[in-house]
Amino acid sequence: MGRRHAATDPTYPRWIWYVAAAVVAILIVGGAFVLRTLIYPDRSGVGSAGNGNTPSAEPLKQDSPAAVAGTSPCITLNILTSLENAEMVRALAAGYTAKPRSVDGKCVTPAVTQEKSGTAAGKVAAQLPGVPAGDRPVIWLPDSSAWLRIAGDGAGGGPVPQEGTSLARSAIVVAMPETMAKALGWDSKPPSWSEVFRMAEDRDVWERLGHGDWGKFKFGKASPLVSTSGLMALAASYGAAGGSPGGLDDMDLDAPSLVGKVRAVELGTSHYMATPEHFLWHAREADDAGNVSEFLSAVIVDEKSVWDYNRGVVSEDGITKHPGPAPKEPLTAIYPQDGVHVADNPAVILDGDWVGSQQRLAAQDFIAFAVTEQGQNVVMASGYRTIQGKLDTGVADTGRYAQTLQPLPLPKREALVAMQDSFPDVRKRARALFLLDVSESMVQEPGVTKLQRAKDAVQKALGHFTGEDEIGLAAFSHVGDGPLQPGIVSPVAPFKTNKDDLLNKLNALQAVDATPLFEAVSRFSGDQAKDYKDTFINTIVLLSDGKNDTTHPGDLKGISQQLSHQNHSTPVLVFTLAYGPDADVPTLLEIARASGAHYYDATDPNRLEEVLGELVTSF
Repeated sequence: MGRRHAATDPTYPRWIWYVAAAVVAILIVGGAFVLRTLIYPDRSGVGSAGNGNTPSAEPLKQDSPAAVAGTSPCITLNILTSLENAEMVRALAAGYTAKPRSVDGKCVTPAVTQEKSGTAAGKVAAQLPGVPAGDRPVIWLPDSSAWLRIAGDGAGGGPVPQEGTSLARSAIVVAMPETMAKALGWDSKPPSWSEVFRMAEDRDVWERLGHGDWGKFKFGKASPLVSTSGLMALAASYGAAGGSPGGLDDMDLDAPSLVGKVRAVELGTSHYMATPEHFLWHAREADDAGNVSEFLSAVIVDEKSVWDYNRGVVSEDGITKHPGPAPKEPLTAIYPQDGVHVADNPAVILDGDWVGSQQRLAAQDFIAFAVTEQGQNVVMASGYRTIQGKLDTGVADTGRYAQTLQPLPLPKREALVAMQDSFPDVRKRARALFLLDVSESMVQEPGVTKLQRAKDAVQKALGHFTGEDEIGLAAFSHVGDGPLQPGIVSPVAPFKTNKDDLLNKLNALQAVDATPLFEAVSRFSGDQAKDYKDTFINTIVLLSDGKNDTTHPGDLKGISQQLSHQNHSTPVLVFTLAYGPDADVPTLLEIARASGAHYYDATDPNRLEEVLGELVTSF
């Protein structure tokens, strides 16, 4: 007997057919929802600031430029961005002005400036003191909503809105030279964050894997005080230590047991630098020399920076981009299996009294363009994921991007601020020797001498350190053919015990005569290497205003070889700072490069305090 069908058998009442049809429709819609969920997994934490919306699958709006550009004078639209996304924001500004715009009958001229994220957050929160009203930003576009939360006062009374419009996305990843990622198997099977940090603590892993020529495992992070990747790296440390990378808001971040675990995790850090660009610049220098392993095993950066590096673009200062050929060995982006934080590049219109009605309208028009199909095409071409999660194929291939992400939720303001406040306590300790040039040229100027400015800057920089850091002071010069003097004036020792002695000896320094630069670097870096401590960041801060000017032996080739050799097993990072216009910049650059550290430019003496303050965030 054939099976009866409700649609054709008159023995079934008509209402049964309607019910059946409704059930079928529900199943189809439900199945479609499940399928969409599988294709577009939840991306909470990467939408507009605070709401965690997922990338939209709806079509983007089309740009609607004006028929005719507005009249002059144009509305100046000041936009403040981070170092990381400045290139993209400038490309968006170029795309915006490529079509006629009219806001309240006026044309619009975007003006883009850039600043390190943490520095910008502090300035914006304080309503940009000292900046003329006409130069203050109307739009602030950091690379992460984390900085909106940190800059806000939590009560909505400041100039920073707590919600922004996400314009682009970039995941925070672990970047490794390709051969190293393959040696660990991480290129095919990503580790958890806990496994990443355990590997960083295992400094002899390469020796065990048959790659002793790679030296120690060198793991870098940017400063969480100024860099998004550094802040998210610290969040990952807390998440791994607390057993929940996505559960920071539910943790007691001040609990001594948790802080102790984070401190142990941070011991795996080889050293910190102000920005991820600093690391990638030195990685490229090492790659050019034929051995990237001398500088880098892994570093936590944004994936857009991996794309830049792999296509041959690096930056020494995070501002000026240097394009070149692709590196000999590309970096592989590792996406830990328990999720990644995602920089969401939010645009906010500041609530300051310097923002006029026309500027606000112009800002709204610019942001509206940025989220159109045309604006998002600019975003993709700039190395980012769109607000829909789309990627440029060429960018994804070059940057080794994952096609989909498992985003971690962005912590709330309280957690972000607590982690930043904890950094002086949990960071890896420094074992630093300040090495000052006290040649005669340091006092050959009227008024406040360069030597006195150097003393003042060092004294202020010492405020970065805690009692457990080990800090010392040395200086170098000599008279005639006499020995190097004064040499060590305050030996490296726990800062809690030698702070007063160090400050007294610093203030007592006097200028002498010659500049035995090579002899000083060789002697004191060798001493630091002999007393090397694996649980500290071993470093020298070299401040010089001149060039090697002495009858004493030594040359740049010899000191470079010594520093490179030390860097393999007992790395002593020699951070160099050129002070004043007569400093030997090429020599200081080479000394820093050979040691695996960074060169800082204070050839404008008025920037000494600022530059030295940035330098000490590197350890």
